Amino acid sequence: MCGIVGYVGSAPVAATILESLRRLEYRGYDSAGIAVLNGHGIDVRKRAGKLKELAAAVAARPLQGRVGLGHTRWATHGAPSEVNAHPHVDCAGRIALVHNGIIENYAELTARLQAAGHRFRSQTDTEVIAHLIEEHAKRLPFPKAFRAALQELRGSYAVCVVAEDEPERLYGARHGSPLIVGVGRGEAFLASDVPAVLSHTRQVMYLNDREMVELGRDRLRLTTLAGTPLRRNATRVTWDVAAAQKGGFRHFMLKEIHEQPHALSQTVGNRLDARAGRIGFDRATRQFLDRFTSADKLAIIACGTAYHAGLVGEYMLEEFAKIPVDVDLASEFRYRGPMLDRRTTVVAISQSGETADTLAGIRLAKAQGARVLAICNTVGSSITRESDAVIYTHAGPEIAVASTKAYTSQVGVLTLLALHLARQRRQVKEPQWRDWLHTLARLPQLVERALKAEAAIKRIAKRYAAAKNFYYLGRRYHYPSALEGALKLKEICPSIHAEGYAAGEMKHGPISCIREGWPVVVLALDSPVYDKVLSNIQEVRARRGSCIVIASEGNRGIARHADALITVPRTPELVSPILAAIPLQLLAYHIAKWNGCDIDQPPNLAKSVTVE
Repeated sequence: MCGIVGYVGSAPVAATILESLRRLEYRGYDSAGIAVLNGHGIDVRKRAGKLKELAAAVAARPLQGRVGLGHTRWATHGAPSEVNAHPHVDCAGRIALVHNGIIENYAELTARLQAAGHRFRSQTDTEVIAHLIEEHAKRLPFPKAFRAALQELRGSYAVCVVAEDEPERLYGARHGSPLIVGVGRGEAFLASDVPAVLSHTRQVMYLNDREMVELGRDRLRLTTLAGTPLRRNATRVTWDVAAAQKGGFRHFMLKEIHEQPHALSQTVGNRLDARAGRIGFDRATRQFLDRFTSADKLAIIACGTAYHAGLVGEYMLEEFAKIPVDVDLASEFRYRGPMLDRRTTVVAISQSGETADTLAGIRLAKAQGARVLAICNTVGSSITRESDAVIYTHAGPEIAVASTKAYTSQVGVLTLLALHLARQRRQVKEPQWRDWLHTLARLPQLVERALKAEAAIKRIAKRYAAAKNFYYLGRRYHYPSALEGALKLKEICPSIHAEGYAAGEMKHGPISCIREGWPVVVLALDSPVYDKVLSNIQEVRARRGSCIVIASEGNRGIARHADALITVPRTPELVSPILAAIPLQLLAYHIAKWNGCDIDQPPNLAKSVTVE
């Protein structure tokens, strides 16, 4: 959510910052701005809308300098507008800053500063930070004024700031919102995410909460907010900028859909030790999982797509490992008063590792004595650092706002986890165990086969692209699939209303909405409840709804029940949610494409939700 870039070095600062901001466009934004120290003061350009508007403004009135910062804003306080866009400055225009997060006590701080004579220009919570630093700088040198201002803030923040009195320095700090340092040769960056810096350096340092950094061309000073010096080595990012580019695909989302065979090979295939007949988690993870006892229970917390992966995991873990599982939306978890103790393991799922609600749930769990296992795609992120153990999904960078390969990789990890615990608890016999490992080893090839249905799915999408309402229905493992399919469509095609339901719930209300031609996507893959799903199809068709059926290959009888049919390779039910995800993603993508939607950057959405 929002993009931050700060730069100090010898390259032209405006061009460098604009390039880095473009690599953060996937995070979602509605305005953009840039501020540069030009040797005489601070020069600011801001525009509502997309980065091209800001780039045009910079081209019309060029910015000169070697130190600066930029921002893409996703509105929380104040409507999207030029005046509310970042950077924000103090009264004298000698301090400029950008900020991600929410300052909870901004109203009381604003009232105090206005009483002291400060003039505010925007409706944002961010502007108060600039004035607060200005107030403290009346009696303190700038680094201490910055530190003192931060200590007065309540809420979450990642802040990047420049000051006329510090012409060769860039300052940053974080609490609750991500901020990284990119370390180059004779230059340094601050950014809200790794892709911003990858064309310049792969050496990255992750800031922890309540830490502050001072950067120069050849200077890096890391401290706590209290001023205690810290030492930390940079981490080398293993993927490069090419991995975060479209690679010939029209959209990042389509590229990432087609990257799923490789992502699953990295996430699942590389953890299978067929010769030893085991799942090869790293030593720390195995030691963590070895501590499970028959009295333990699991609680899964996540948001959005990751929550749907968690629901799939619940079915797997209870059915195969015989472990009681609760699944919570992380945004509700800490407000329902969960009863946790040392016998509870909380599994926190997040693509970015910075999801604010999930991070808050982890902190609650640890405060109550629970252990935390993270399933995450981002090495070094806040969630991975605050968890007791981590299973990484090696999906590579996911740029499109709508998650695809991260979701199937998360389900892949949960499958491995369920089977590992089932074997550990002696719930699976050797022949079945070997069959599972064989099926998992074939997953990348099975997904490749599922992707071959794209041409047929594109035709189906064209047929239904004008519809204004969709239902998605599934049972057992495919109730979460129905939720995820509906979410994908409404994420990237906001003109269409889509809802996912457990198929058995249709008769308890939603079926009243069915009208002639109303499209209903039905997941009718092989399962113990297949016959019941057929009955649900008949209920829809009796009301003249139109059924788009996703079924297993080789099912010869299903075609007569379907108005449109998509098949995926036949697999055991355990792994079928991964196969089912492919046509759901492609259907949403092509419907959105027929409707001319902004697929990679849907309105009002952000890739990483770092505020509550």
